[in-house]
Amino acid sequence: MKKPRITGTTEPDLRDEIFRTVDGTKVTGVILADDKGILAETNRAADESKRMGLTLLGILPEGSEVRPGDEIARFSGSPKQVVSAEDVLIGLMAKPSGIATAARAFVTRADGRPEIVCGAWKKMPFSQKESIRRAVGGGGALIRISRDPFVYLDKNYIRILGGIGKALQAVSTMTNRRKVAQLKGRHKSVVEEACEAVEFGADILHIDTGNTEDVDRVVHELVRLDQRNRVSIAFSGSIQLEDVDELRGMDVDILDIGRQIVDAPLLDMRLEVIEAREDYR
Repeated sequence: MKKPRITGTTEPDLRDEIFRTVDGTKVTGVILADDKGILAETNRAADESKRMGLTLLGILPEGSEVRPGDEIARFSGSPKQVVSAEDVLIGLMAKPSGIATAARAFVTRADGRPEIVCGAWKKMPFSQKESIRRAVGGGGALIRISRDPFVYLDKNYIRILGGIGKALQAVSTMTNRRKVAQLKGRHKSVVEEACEAVEFGADILHIDTGNTEDVDRVVHELVRLDQRNRVSIAFSGSIQLEDVDELRGMDVDILDIGRQIVDAPLLDMRLEVIEAREDYR
């Protein structure tokens, strides 16, 4: 006969036993940067510190630049509350700050043109989307390919609708939105796709091939047809930070960076206890 399962039990928190003898101690801790970078999600960390029962004594604002050893946050509370901050507060800030740091690096390298966009946050787990989106924006990159309302016709929409021209015709009544067409050279050559997209009213040509020669060919043809000024040109496809130097010298308006931003390593930081004294309250 099977033994009955006991449900509703939880593992004891070992910290309760570890800190049993110093239960009345008031601890002050700081979170310090171990890397150079840009901070993100400090507002969430501030809110969470209060929910944890910590007394927040200070925290740097979103977008702050830090160097190794800089103090990011200071707080006080019980021993368990303070050591828990290592998991909770650093957990909230470290990865988004790494993303913000990577975004800032691309923005700085581009130096105003082309604009840096990172829409890859949409591909991340739902629970992380908003945090990553804020981090991208905090690093100075755009989170969408257009500042204005737009409709994006990707390769799947184009295939379903029967081609670039038909896809753009299908959204032609959306006069309050810019039309973005993804070009991958799957239906015709990229140059032919670009010309068709311009003919049918595209506002942004997104050359998503990773081949810079496609940009040169498209620009050359649009200039020849006196159509270059009608559209913006976006480019994407495994762009590395060092590639931005070459792309700055090309006639491209927007760089869409994906994994190199959203998959950036976390910004390393650590918790240090700086005081522990008996609480005489």
